[in-house]
Amino acid sequence: MPDHHPSATQQSSLKVYMRLLRYVVPYSGAFAISLLGFLIFASTQPMLGYILKFFVDGLNNPEASFFAQVPYLSDQSWLADLKLLQAVPLLIILIALWQGLGSFLGNYFLAKVSLGLVQDLRVSLFNNLLTLPNRYFDSNNSGHLISRITYNVTMVTGAATDAIKVVVREGMTVIFLFATLLWMNWKLTLVMVAILPVIGVMVASASKKFRKQSKKIQAAMGDVTHVASETIHGYRVVRSFGGEPYEQARFLHASADNKAKQLRMVKTNAVYTPTLQLVIYCAMAVLMFLVLLLRGDASAGDLVAYISLAGLLPKPIRQLSEVSSTIQRGVAGAESIFEQLDEAPETDEGAEERERVSGRLDVRGLTFSYPGSDAPVLRDISFAVEPGQMVALVGRSGSGKSTLANLIPRFYHHEHGQILLDGLDLERYRLRNLRRHIALVGQNVTLFNDSIANNIAYGDLAGAPLAAIRQAAEDAYAAEFIEKMPQGYDTLVGENGVLLSGGQRQRLAIARALLKDAPVLILDEATSALDTESERHIQAALDKVMHGRTTLVIAHRLSTIEKADLILVMDRGEIVERGSHAELLALNGYYARLHSRQFDESVPAAGSEAD
Repeated sequence: MPDHHPSATQQSSLKVYMRLLRYVVPYSGAFAISLLGFLIFASTQPMLGYILKFFVDGLNNPEASFFAQVPYLSDQSWLADLKLLQAVPLLIILIALWQGLGSFLGNYFLAKVSLGLVQDLRVSLFNNLLTLPNRYFDSNNSGHLISRITYNVTMVTGAATDAIKVVVREGMTVIFLFATLLWMNWKLTLVMVAILPVIGVMVASASKKFRKQSKKIQAAMGDVTHVASETIHGYRVVRSFGGEPYEQARFLHASADNKAKQLRMVKTNAVYTPTLQLVIYCAMAVLMFLVLLLRGDASAGDLVAYISLAGLLPKPIRQLSEVSSTIQRGVAGAESIFEQLDEAPETDEGAEERERVSGRLDVRGLTFSYPGSDAPVLRDISFAVEPGQMVALVGRSGSGKSTLANLIPRFYHHEHGQILLDGLDLERYRLRNLRRHIALVGQNVTLFNDSIANNIAYGDLAGAPLAAIRQAAEDAYAAEFIEKMPQGYDTLVGENGVLLSGGQRQRLAIARALLKDAPVLILDEATSALDTESERHIQAALDKVMHGRTTLVIAHRLSTIEKADLILVMDRGEIVERGSHAELLALNGYYARLHSRQFDESVPAAGSEAD
């Protein structure tokens, strides 16, 4: 049974490689020109070797006519006069020019293909990232995803283009040299062929090793980028908790691991190449012995040319054998790239699109557990919100509030129960259309390293008139701090808005939601990052933003939700209480206890005795 394995691996290698070559198809014109260039280059190798024959013969008689042996050319008087003395140097220069032309065409047009390929693969990977479901990002770290776009892609193009360059250029060189050798002395040449199977076996065994090692190197490279990007993103935490030594050790370990794996690959290469050289030179030794033995009536020039041409063979053969490591590296990189490209995108089976919805939300019997986990995070949740109403979700951390908020824009796919928007199941809306009706303000505000105006008018909102952006900023109480900034709305906010305070970032997020003007608004802990002063501003901003919109608020601070039309109290994925603020206080249960903890002075002590 194990015997099948190598061929299966090779089979999949071939499949991956063929799939990779499909990316070369759009560049077939440039590719054909580069192949022609390499063909020209390869044809010059035997020419240069063969010139030696005339050179050695010319040593004995430099005045001999170059074309004397060619009957139909010897009639031309000026050609008949061309002596070896002039012909040999002239031909060397012509061959060099011809070779230069081939080399330029081959290398330049292949680089065109190669760089086009890098770009196409990078763009495919990046565009594909934008379609992948949330769970893919939950289970893959960003370092490996970035490394795939930067490092693995260059490995792959090496396999698709550099390898082809070597295969064509050196392969054709070997074929041309071989044909010339057969033509010059076929008996000797057939003896040489006997050594080829030995070389073949060596190449096959080494290529398996290269592929394994290359996969490990790519994973190690991903670890290096992962540690670096985590440290860069979390540098404040690293510094405030004295994590520098830990991060240094972690990075050193990842880097050393990468180095060790690279070294192992170099070692395989370093042992393999001289061994192959040795085999080839043993063949040469046998060849020289045979030349001396079987020289027959060949001239000295013939034999020198033959030995020289045979001596030109090892280099291209060695390069052809080394190409397998380039190809294996590329195949390993391509596997990880295609793995991502083959990931199923976010499911979007909806076909309905609505220009505008009123915002009526119905949740019926919703039960949800995260992919790969059996424990339900939400159990049998049901509630309804009329257009323009505000529903608040309260409860301890981990009670499932944010999960519920994530299901409404379909960030995750629910199996049991229904969520209806304007009487239509969420699953039936086209994804882009559904998300257009929902504005989300989370506790972790994401800002891009761009101007404030572009951060407010982001995505679908890009190109919104400045007046609308200013109005949104004003309504979100953000205009006051924006206008104090040196460049106003054109001020750059730094990576993820590091140059702004938590409250300022939050207000920009609210301005973004206001500009979107969506009928459904989800506020997930939107006021948790704020001081009381900012909160007062934002409370006013939220009152404005909620007006006439169906709003789902998740909040720790109960002060933000007292005005809610309906409060749902959640615990361990279930709704344990529901009602208005006054009704829930009167119940004197779970909500009253939460309330008394936050506003000890405003609730009679009776409320806290139930704790």
